[in-house]
Amino acid sequence: MSKLVYLVPLFPLLGFLVNGLGRKSMSKSLISIVGCGSLLLSFVVSVLIFFDVKANGGSTVTLFGFIDADSFKIPFAFQIDQLSSLFLLIITGIGFLIHLYSSAYMHEEEPQHYGRYFAYLNLFVFSMLLLVLGANYVIMFIGWEGVGLCSYLLIGFWFKNNTYNYAARKAFVMNRIGDLGFLLAVFWLLYKLGTATYVDVFAATSQLSTFDITAITTLLFVGAMGKSAQIPLYTWLPDAMAGPTPVSALIHAATMVTAGIYMIARSNILYTMAPATQTLVAVVGLATAIFAATIALKQNDIKKVLAYSTVSQLGYMFLGLGVGAYTGAVFHVMTHAFFKALLFLGAGSVIHAMHHEQDIRKMGGLKKYMPITHITFLLACLAIAGIPPFSGFFSKDEILTAAFEKNPLYYYIGVAGALMTAFYMFRLYTLTFLGNFRGTHEQEHHVHESPWQMTFPLIVLAILSVVGGLIGIPEVFASHAHSLEHFLEPVFAQSALLAEHTKLPASQEYLMMGGSTVAIIIVIVLAINSYKKYQAKEEEAAGVSKILEHKWYVDELYDAVIVNPLNALAGFLKNVVEKSGIDGLVNGVGRLVSYGSRQLRLLQSGQVGNYILIMVLSMVVFFLIWFNDATIVQFFHKIF
Repeated sequence: MSKLVYLVPLFPLLGFLVNGLGRKSMSKSLISIVGCGSLLLSFVVSVLIFFDVKANGGSTVTLFGFIDADSFKIPFAFQIDQLSSLFLLIITGIGFLIHLYSSAYMHEEEPQHYGRYFAYLNLFVFSMLLLVLGANYVIMFIGWEGVGLCSYLLIGFWFKNNTYNYAARKAFVMNRIGDLGFLLAVFWLLYKLGTATYVDVFAATSQLSTFDITAITTLLFVGAMGKSAQIPLYTWLPDAMAGPTPVSALIHAATMVTAGIYMIARSNILYTMAPATQTLVAVVGLATAIFAATIALKQNDIKKVLAYSTVSQLGYMFLGLGVGAYTGAVFHVMTHAFFKALLFLGAGSVIHAMHHEQDIRKMGGLKKYMPITHITFLLACLAIAGIPPFSGFFSKDEILTAAFEKNPLYYYIGVAGALMTAFYMFRLYTLTFLGNFRGTHEQEHHVHESPWQMTFPLIVLAILSVVGGLIGIPEVFASHAHSLEHFLEPVFAQSALLAEHTKLPASQEYLMMGGSTVAIIIVIVLAINSYKKYQAKEEEAAGVSKILEHKWYVDELYDAVIVNPLNALAGFLKNVVEKSGIDGLVNGVGRLVSYGSRQLRLLQSGQVGNYILIMVLSMVVFFLIWFNDATIVQFFHKIF
């Protein structure tokens, strides 16, 4: 079955070509069938591959030679193993649900823009599939750049709005900064080992010095910081909310931001051999988790709250990678994909019903108008908050337990972030669904539940958010490694041998899980009680609330330190160097020639006397040039 793996990315690529080329002549129904159908076919093949890998193990499928140089060879090959097959299920499965949801959410678009939207979505999924399937860092990098391009196209989908265009450009530029680190790491590997193929690289680590491994892993992490929105390259992700809401779900749940997690998990052997880089990953991830959570506490745009929530949750995944809990990080990628896709699609359902209103202060009381959206959104909030037995509890607890084993300080800071997560998510839930309706009378009159194309994905994702974590029941409950850890064991086996592991007593694990769960429940009750009687006020935030509402003024800092000086430099180069300097010189020569020709034209007067005078003067000048003074004197003596 693995030999048919090329079909997985091929179907969405064909969907992109068909919808992209035929968008002006195809109906919306046909566009939806092509766009959704291509993902459904990829999902079916992915399921078959997953069970084949589970039964028979992984393999490498080489399609053709890609780069054939004297010093190295890069094949266009796919790595089919436990890690890639799991990501295939996440990408194609959730991608299909988001495509189905989009068929109703984007129905008001004109047919050609509707087709353009689905073409971009299909290309996005194709790029992400290429990223996770690549058997070497070069193929991964092609997909890496592909998702960057597609994020730019989809964030700026409504290109007539310059604000959206700026958000798309910001995402593109900030990702290019990180991508430079990734590219340098690939060049370093090619220079040192002559290969970028995973199997060959991991087998040849003995040829790399400690400095080489540390430098390569750090550069790869720079790439991951950009793609997966970690400090300081995180500010593009909240602005990416400019795109349609299903795009936000795709970026935050199934594609794009999980690329950095996948890349480090795939490179786990290198990172295990670079403890300094692992510490850097853990510290940056933990700092991002806390920093983003504080910002989410005071955001009022429903999508911005979820965006900063994603940044925070990605921080937990990097914390897991940094402390060597690779399975826990991948586990959280999976559970996060379930509940974050559900949260974004639920938010889209609310925005759709509220006629594109996104301010949660102007909502409230939607529970009775949108029962399916309400209950599914509530389940997602419980999952992300980490309430047992919902999926988020198991994956986040696994990361926090590993963090405690590495450094107890990591754990306590991580729990603080989890408490903030519970507070801002139930603040969001309460302001949106509980209390009295705070919108306009017209909005209240038209609020209704979304069509089945939107509610069906919500129900499926809600079920996964509830039961998805059961494949990762902790060893303390089951007395053996959980199912996902056992499945991924071949991918992380070498790292497990190299890493030092200290097992906590069962009693301590019970105490930690119980204590954090009780604290989270208290915070949830506090959030609901604080906002269930909320009344919209016009007063402006002050103090810490104002700082958090303005996102710690990081964007303003970047503008002052980086953007404005660069714009000033660009203005100087444009106006002084280019226009006044280079263009001034070139245009000056042209103006000089033009002016001179206009003056010389005046000599052509048509009067014979003037022409004779010019001839005489010309002869005099000729004699002065071609004869020296003595010759001229002798010449006039002979004449006179």
